[in-house]
Amino acid sequence: MLVPTPPIQPGTFPACQQVNQLLGRMGDKWTIMTITMLVQQPRRFNELKRLIGGISQQMLTRTLRSLEGDGLVSRKVHPSIPPQVEYSLTPLGQSLAQPLTALSSWVLENMEAILSYREQVGSKPAILEPVHTE
Repeated sequence: MLVPTPPIQPGTFPACQQVNQLLGRMGDKWTIMTITMLVQQPRRFNELKRLIGGISQQMLTRTLRSLEGDGLVSRKVHPSIPPQVEYSLTPLGQSLAQPLTALSSWVLENMEAILSYREQVGSKPAILEPVHTE
């Protein structure tokens, strides 16, 4: 596969823009957690909400709609009263679940070492540090 020559102007390479956009969506913590909770079996909304923990109903709804819109999750409505909705990974979603599961495993395997390094240098997770603008 030939890799095209990057443009002279930074940030304008179309392939990088597409990758950045999708990584931003797929790398979101709620997306990762939702996909990993659907790997083993389809689940209903409230079950997903309970398993993920800490996610609001609105955020889970947004996350599931986004994943469904990207073709990663399918939504099945069971004709009952009240209607039950079940979510499952599509084949495309299953293919994304593989690297996400590997990433999650890596985090779990290395968390102790990461926490130890943070303690040594007195750092906090970057996500919790305030952003200063001058």
